[in-house]
Parts: sequence; C-alpha cells; structure tokens
Amino acid sequence: VQLLESGGGLVQAGGSVRLSCAASGSDFTIYTMEWFRQAPGKQRELVALITAAGSTNYADSVKGRFTISRDNTKNTVYLQMNSLKPEDTAVYYCAAFLATLYWGQGTQVTVSS
Repeated sequence: VQLLESGGGLVQAGGSVRLSCAASGSDFTIYTMEWFRQAPGKQRELVALITAAGSTNYADSVKGRFTISRDNTKNTVYLQMNSLKPEDTAVYYCAAFLATLYWGQGTQVTVSS
C-alpha cells in the first residue's frame, strides 16, 4: 500500500488543521490506519488510530482535540486537529497496519504561539 499525506502547514495556536492520507495499491478497508508524529529531538509517537471496523484510539495528549476518521469510498483517512498547541508541532505521518506498518512520507504541522 502507498500512502500520501496532505494538509499540513503553519497555524496559530488555538486553530485547526485537517490532515488527509490517500492510500493506493491495496485493499484499504482491511488496514488499521494510524497517525504518528515526530517532533524535533523526540521519538515518533502514535497519535491516533482507526481500525478496519471503525474503532478509534487516541493518545492522552490529543484526546478531545483530535479526531481520526476514514472514508473507505475514497481510500482516505483524516486527522482533524482542533485547539492546536505549540507542542503539537511535528511531522505527522500516516501509517497502514496489517502485520507490518507501511509509512507515508510525512507532512509538517507547525503551530505558532
């Protein structure tokens, strides 16, 4: 499966951004889709995931602010990010999991204070 993220950019604190990840090359519907992020000097961390059945899970740091969703008709997973904070600044990666993780190239999100 190939993954292509879009939607990153520069946003002010308190603002919103929606990331998209378009999948191709395989049956999108069977994958658990995940969003990770990596800030400078920090390890990559799982932000949110959505299973093939639509169950979701979030990191504590983003609960209540971020929403992951998927549109199987468009082979796309989204990450709606609201009430952004400067500490949300990172490269955000889309990943597809089915026995192994397949990664997108990442998209930068910068939140200014």
